Order: sequence, then structure tokens, then C-alpha cells
Amino acid sequence: MQFVRTLLPFILSFLTSFSAISQKPKSYNAAEIQQLLNKLNVLGTVLYVAAHPDDENTRLISYFANEGLYRTAYLSATRGDGGQNLIGPEIRESLGIIRTQELLAARRIDGGQQFFSRANDFGYSKHPDETLSIWEKDKVLSDFVRVFRQFRPDIVVTRFNEVPGTTHGHHTTSTILAREAFKLSGDPAAYTEQNLEAWTPKKLFWNTSWWFYRRTGQEFDTTGLYAVDIGAYNSLLGQSYTEMAAASRSMHKSQGFGSTGSRGSEIEYLKQWEGEGTSEIFGNIETSWRRVVDSEQVAYFLKEAQQNFDPRHPTQTIPRLFSAREELLKLPDQFWKEIKLREISEAIRALAGIYIELVADDYAYVAGDSISLKLEAINRSKVPFAMTGIRIDQFDENIALNVKLDENRKHEAEYRFTLPDNVPVSHPYWLNAQSSIGVYSVEDTNLIGKPENDPTLSAIATLQLEGQYLEYELPVVYKRNDPVEGEVYRPVEIMPEAAVNLDSKVLVFGENSGKEVVARVIAGKSGTQGQVSLVAPDGWKIQPEFYHFSSQQKYQEQLFTFEVSPPRGQEIGHLNARLKLADGGELGASRVVIEYDHIPTQVLHPISKVDLVKVDLKRSGDLIGYIPGAGDDIPNNLRGVGYEVDILEKDDIVPANLKRFDAVILGVRAFNTVDWLSYKNQVLFEYVKEGGTMIVQYNTSHRLVTKDVAPYKLQLSRDRVTVEEAEIRVVDKKHSILSYPNKISSKDFDGWVQERGLYFPNKWDIVFKPILSANDPGESAKDGGLLIASYGKGYYIYTGYSWFRQLPAGVPGAYRIFANMIGIGKDKNEKQIK
Repeated sequence: MQFVRTLLPFILSFLTSFSAISQKPKSYNAAEIQQLLNKLNVLGTVLYVAAHPDDENTRLISYFANEGLYRTAYLSATRGDGGQNLIGPEIRESLGIIRTQELLAARRIDGGQQFFSRANDFGYSKHPDETLSIWEKDKVLSDFVRVFRQFRPDIVVTRFNEVPGTTHGHHTTSTILAREAFKLSGDPAAYTEQNLEAWTPKKLFWNTSWWFYRRTGQEFDTTGLYAVDIGAYNSLLGQSYTEMAAASRSMHKSQGFGSTGSRGSEIEYLKQWEGEGTSEIFGNIETSWRRVVDSEQVAYFLKEAQQNFDPRHPTQTIPRLFSAREELLKLPDQFWKEIKLREISEAIRALAGIYIELVADDYAYVAGDSISLKLEAINRSKVPFAMTGIRIDQFDENIALNVKLDENRKHEAEYRFTLPDNVPVSHPYWLNAQSSIGVYSVEDTNLIGKPENDPTLSAIATLQLEGQYLEYELPVVYKRNDPVEGEVYRPVEIMPEAAVNLDSKVLVFGENSGKEVVARVIAGKSGTQGQVSLVAPDGWKIQPEFYHFSSQQKYQEQLFTFEVSPPRGQEIGHLNARLKLADGGELGASRVVIEYDHIPTQVLHPISKVDLVKVDLKRSGDLIGYIPGAGDDIPNNLRGVGYEVDILEKDDIVPANLKRFDAVILGVRAFNTVDWLSYKNQVLFEYVKEGGTMIVQYNTSHRLVTKDVAPYKLQLSRDRVTVEEAEIRVVDKKHSILSYPNKISSKDFDGWVQERGLYFPNKWDIVFKPILSANDPGESAKDGGLLIASYGKGYYIYTGYSWFRQLPAGVPGAYRIFANMIGIGKDKNEKQIK
């Protein structure tokens, strides 16, 4: 029987931050069930605090969550938007989405939970004062206090120290805020607008190590520190916590943090900053049921369940859990009551082998669509459970059921609903409103701290046994069978009736002729009709005015080519795509899909726009060979201003092929990520010697595939200029790179984004000529950002300036300077300075 009704917007407020969106329902083996039963008897909480995804110590998180069985979570101040991306071209907000999901994937392995503040990773910061001003301190501190009050940690552990200049300013700031939140979260007069009960953690620690002391020139003295052997082996789980931590850390793939598990004793150290000093980390902190008044009977039955679990007869433990649950329900509502009720319900589901799933017939829907949900429920035990209902919206509209779940007899049913007309389009909640440089704007304060959106559609299934009712939260998922991968899950999403993607993120015009822009209209449903047009600032011309579109089926894509012509003179603006539907509605969202194997598919719908840049640009040289590194979009940026760019693989690096190119460019961190450059570098140097131009963008000194990144001595450092407005000074004013084919002036360094550059060399052979110099306020000059050396008949250029950020951002001067690097040595009318 099908039920036809309106499915009202449903946002289920999860009390846990653990993400299960798009995941198959969890199944437990006997060892994992024993862990669940053991954890029912532990009432302790640990919060780890740092600045970015990948800052967390997964070894300690794994240890606390699986050895101590404490509720353990990581609070990351940011989502890592300002980092680099080793696996693809995504940067900024899109990278933040990837890194958010990588953290959630890591927590699924190490057993932790995940929280965030609203802080925006604006790029490298050298001092906490700068970070605190950009982050709008009170907002981010409020978020820290909110997480402390919601999660209620007994102990808080920070990753970094408070000494400015010893590490990233974001790192230091995360600790400063944690220490302040430690005191403020227990003050009822602080942040009263949160309407949360005050909570004071018992202790605050710094997870210190020799590494921090080395940076300050101090000796690492472990006297008085707490030592934790995180190399312990968990015989139930069959691995050490260091092995578990390595698998967790390896989820940070976009940052290249793949780790190999280690075995044997390994010590982590904690230095206590706040709270009563004791001989043990949790000393004088009650972590048993004694911390809950009148819980003796609850504790008795849970201990019985723990001690008498028989993996050969798992369901014999269920009556004890039901007895504990019955006693727990008698207690007044309180923090631990809610947590342990959920844990008991999950343990019962695990013991009975209960599998419940709601699967949608598609992964994307439009407001007003009909949606079919298929229910699968099975009880793989003799315990006589019954399913009494499924609730699918916040107004308690129930599908009443009276289904007896007989042993290993699958129950299936299908239900059909109609989505309301005002259901919101799927988009990460922290990107819904315009943010500042330092803080994301979140209008619904109930979302602050959450790692991701709640599932687009959710349900609560109710099971009944002997007068007790168990509720299970179910995200509505989509799954399909892949011929290679088998069962593949994907989150359900809401998309607009039609989206429009433009084929470029930035259009850079180096001359007055027009460029083609392709608008890709993506139908969210069949039968969508209307007009697609482009809107540009005054002075820009667009032909034609619009096109008609009409979709015959869902997901159909139609391409429409417009010509955009720039005004005369240098100009910057935005081009927006608009869809006017036949029913009079107007839409302007694009559709971005992020797909990687290690995280669930992510979809966002930002405003469809392109940055327009008219720049006075001259080119010398046309054919470029590009060796991709850690991932950047520079090849497309260069193609956009008229260069022909060939992507080079290992077998392309031969003299006969290389001599075709006007320049060969290495992508960011190529010498860190491209193994074959360890021997093909010599072929490239020979190409330079025979008259070619080789441009190498920044690398890190850590994990170079070869020390020979240049034909001459060149030493990389961690020198960087983080202030994007920092003055750029010309060191060698006579060098032709500043005059050909474009005359470079101070204006070409205006409008840069996030930073000037990073990991500049600090020592080099005398043959190198430094061209530019810059420094952050109060620091010495950094002259290694653009180094040029003649080698044989050609030129080798090493540059640490952040072209991989500036070109995609459409910075006019960046294109002019980059064109001059490509054109070096090609001015036939001027003798080159060697």
C-alpha cells in the first residue's frame, strides 16, 4: 500500500556529531559489541582542540575513544579552506568541504566526534593578534564556549602552545581561545544568548612534545608531565591505537598525510594547565555511574551485560539492557541519561543484528517532486521485536505500522510522498550567507558547531519489545549497484528546478576581442522551460541576449554559447547567469559536484558567476608544457589568455618533444609529488641548457623527490609573506623580466588574495638573480620569491609567489608578470642580462 502525503521540511536535531550520512547501516562483530557494552559503563568526556583539519592528534583520540572508552571529540577552529589541495583543483570553500568530510571520515575510524567553529581559514598567519582580529575574536570564542557547554568535556586537550611565532598563528590562537573558553563556559553570565547550561571542565592539558620545545630552543624536559602510552594493543579490535590512528590520519588525503601504522610502545605527553593536579589524567574525575544520582540499578544491569556477554549467544544480553533501560527511564532528564539511552538502543540493535534502511528512488529531487522511499527492516534474532511506526517529519506525522519482525524474515514496504514547495536547496549551511574574511555567517545559531548539514531527509523508526519503545534515527539514502564497486551509497539532495554552470571561473581578456562563454543548463526535472541569459556590468557586451531552453528529462544538460566582449581599458567585474522560467520564476544557482572515493559525494549550489578581468596583456611565446603537481588550475588560466598548454607526463619528458615548447612550467609542489622528477629533472635542465625556459613554482623542503630542484644550488626554506598587501620592492630594476613583454609597475601587485607567497628559498647560487623582495610587517626582507638564472642558452626560474591563487582569482598583475616569465629571453631587440 502506498501512502500519498506531503513531506514537510524535516530537520532532525542530532545530539551527536558523528556523521553517518550516505553510509550503510552499521553492522557489528562480536568484538565491537563487547566494546559497546564496555562503553556503557564509562561516563567520561574528552575534547581535543586545535585549528585545522589534520592538526588533531589521531593517536590520542584513538586512545581515549577506544581504550578509555570516553566520549571523545575534536574541535577544529576552521575547515581548512586556506590550505593547498594535493588531490584536485578545489581551493577555498570547495577545499573546506573536502577537508570537512575528511575529518568526518577520520572520526569514523578512530571513534571520535567532530565539531567546528565559524572561523574561516584565511591563510597562513604569523601571529595570534592578527588571527584574533580577523576572526572577530568574540564570535569564535563564543563558538568554543558553545561546544564546551554542549559536549561537556571533563578534560580539554589543546594541540599547540601559546608562544607567538613558534607555529602558525591559527594554531596559537586555538589554544588561547580554548583556555579562555575553559573559564568562560562555566560562567552563567557569559554568552547568555546561547541559552545553554554553564559547564566547567575539570582539567585542561597541553599535548606537548619535543617538537614545540625545539622551535623555542628549549630542552624538552618530561618532568611533571603525564605520559600516555598510545602504542597499547587492543586485543578486541586486533590493532594498536597507533595503527588505528594512522588509518584515521590517512583520510586527510587532500593534504598528503597518508600514514603507516606503527607498533609497540609510544608515549604522548600532557602538560596540565588548569584544574586540580592528580597522579592520573582522570584522577578525581568520576567516570562511572556513580556520577549519576540514584543510578545504582542502572549500573548493576549494565555491568551484568558487560560481564556476561557471550558472542555465541549474543541475544542473551538483551534482557539485561532492557532492564537497565527501564531503570534509566525512571531517572530525571539529564545529560548522561540521554546519551546512555541512545547507546543502549544501539547496543540492542547490534546484539539482535537489526538492519533498518530507508532508500530513496533517486539521489536528487526538486521542491514539489514525488519521492518514493523503500523500507527494508530485518531482525536477525529470535527476540520478538515489532516495528510500530516511522516518523518522517517534525510534526509527528507517522506511518503507523504493526509489523512483527520474525527471525531473519525481511520486511519491505514502499511509501510515496510529495516534497513541499519551500524545501530548501542543498547547500552547506555555513556558505548560505555572505561571510567575512575571517568568520562564516550562520543565521541559525542551532547549527553552529555542527560539522555538516543534517541529512536532507530523515526518519525515526520505532521498535517495540515488551512495552518498551526504541527509536532509531535513519538518514534517507540513495544506493545503487556498481558493476565494479558493488553497493554504492550517495546522500540525497534537493536541487533547483534548473541550474546553470558557466565553463569558467574567471575570464581574463588580454585584448579587445570577445571570448566565448558556455552556459550549461542542468534540468532538475523533466519539462523545465525558459530562457537563459548572462548579465554583465556596463561597458561589457553580450551576444545573443538570451536563448530558449527546454528539458525533456531530468538531469538533461544543454549547452548555450554566448560571446562576451570587454570594454576598452583595464576593468574588473562579475558576469552572472540567469534563468527565467516559463512560469515566471527566476533562478541563478550553479551546481557543483565534488566526488572522491574516500568521502561521500558532496553537492553545493552557489550563485552562478564568473569574474571578468580586462587586462593590458602582451604575450611572447605560445606553446606551454605543463607538469601538474599537487593540483592547481593554472593550465586553464593560461589557456584563457591565449596560450596553448599541453599537460606533460613522464614519457613526454624527452629532448625531441621538449624543444617544441616556449616554456615548461612545473605545477605547485611538483618536486614533492611527482616521483619521476627525481630523474627526469636532468632532462628538463638539459632542455634549459639548449635554450628553453623552465619555470618551477613553490615546493616544500619536506619530502622532496630529489634535492636537485634546480641546475644550481638552491635551498628551500619556510620563509613566506602572508600579508597580501605587503609591499613588493624591485631588487633588480634593469632585468628584462620587468619590461618585456609587459611593463611591470607597482599596480601589478594590487588586489592579490590570501598571501604574497610561501616557502621561498633563503640560500642560492650566485648565478641566481633575485628580482623582487617583500616581507611581512616587522620581519626582514625575503628576496627569494622570484629567482632567475641563465643556464646554457636558456633560463631557469624558481618562484614562490602564489600564482596558483592569483591567476584563478583573476588578479590582472599576476597575469602580466607570469606572461613575462614565459617570455623571458624572447625580446629580440634587447640584450638579455645574464
